[in-house]
Amino acid sequence: MPYVSTNPTTGEVLATFEEHSDAELDALLSRAASTFTTYRQTSFEQRATWMRTAAELYEGELPNIAEVLTKEMGKTFAAAKGEVAKCAMTMRYYAEHAEQLLGYQEVSSPASSSGIRYEPLGAILAVMPWNFPLWQAIRFAAPALMAGNVGLLKHASNVPQSALILEDVFRRAGFPEGAFTNLFLASKNVAKVIADDRIAAVTLTGSEAAGRSVASAAGTALKKCVLELGGSDPFIVAESADLDKAVPMAVTGRVQNNGQSCIAAKRFIVVASRYDEFLEAFATQMDALVVGDPLDPATNVGPLVSAAQREEIAGQVQDAIDKGATVHAGGAAVEGPGFFYRPTVLSGVTPQMRAGVEELFGPVAVVIKVADLDEAITVANSTPWGLGSSVWAEDATEQQRAIAGLEAGMVFVNAIVASVPELPFGGIKLSGYGRELSALGIREFCNAKTVYVA
Repeated sequence: MPYVSTNPTTGEVLATFEEHSDAELDALLSRAASTFTTYRQTSFEQRATWMRTAAELYEGELPNIAEVLTKEMGKTFAAAKGEVAKCAMTMRYYAEHAEQLLGYQEVSSPASSSGIRYEPLGAILAVMPWNFPLWQAIRFAAPALMAGNVGLLKHASNVPQSALILEDVFRRAGFPEGAFTNLFLASKNVAKVIADDRIAAVTLTGSEAAGRSVASAAGTALKKCVLELGGSDPFIVAESADLDKAVPMAVTGRVQNNGQSCIAAKRFIVVASRYDEFLEAFATQMDALVVGDPLDPATNVGPLVSAAQREEIAGQVQDAIDKGATVHAGGAAVEGPGFFYRPTVLSGVTPQMRAGVEELFGPVAVVIKVADLDEAITVANSTPWGLGSSVWAEDATEQQRAIAGLEAGMVFVNAIVASVPELPFGGIKLSGYGRELSALGIREFCNAKTVYVA
């Protein structure tokens, strides 16, 4: 099955690319393994020079690269430009800090000298999704390459042009051939590549089903694996919340990336005393969003990535409506070309509805009334996921209760969940394991080697 780039605004096929043959794949794996033997010996200073050059290329070509993202997966042009800029910023962060983060750590022990060395593992396979075509690959690649590993990217089959941009920028920045390689690889062949002796470890961002498949293959091969999977992130509105701040950010948190984000706020859990006020303001602002051409600066929400994704969201909403949920905004697809769906607000959603138990990967929000903060935390923790969470409270006691009580890899107070290079990114439960970004992320694919000198 070829890689196909389709414009979700129009449905037009932009480009197609054939999968690599077995011989081509074997040659690319051999090249990566060979490159690692010399690349691992390069200095942090040399890697940082290449990484900064790559960042400069992204910044210098930002509008053109962003337009590719918008046309290939439908994010607004403003969001695409922000994604490209964030990639460059994160590359600069690791160029500056990698040597410090991976420096030798002396440890007090009975030995005359002891400590920890961080050494690269080898060729790392990254299996990446379509929703942030550059960012999710860069948040793996920047720390991995700065650590001395080499990367191989199996990108989603609907964003091949983005995959080629990633490979091209690293090559033009001066990284050795084989330091970062794009693989046009069928999903059915991922397990075979993971099992290959030339692959040292694997990281995946994607669905729970994909996570189970990759984790199983990595486990069979006894290889390190990092998984960043789905989520149904809660957005808790406590008694002391400032709604003038919370409501606009609730809208942003739900429709960022056209609602197609693992860390988007999806369940809006509101204490009873603030519920009516929040729901009215939230539904009004969601209903006022402009849905349209993502290249138009006036557009707030672009199309969903595919017809299939729109059908999935439409089916979840219709199931909720049929079973008694109330629609306060949206609730239907947009007629005409492209894969557009109106920003939607639902209440009265129960666990008997798909929208009550499934991840909503589109601009659809579920608003839930609870008695108090304790019940809000209980409801927030009631799903099998535990990626991010957002809490809106001005009172310090409420803030600390939520931080301590929420079962999630990340808790953001008076802010929507985001990823920044300084802090670890990842979840618990069915949202995966391991961490990206920060010191933890760059050390995930390193051998933490104990040194003990008697």
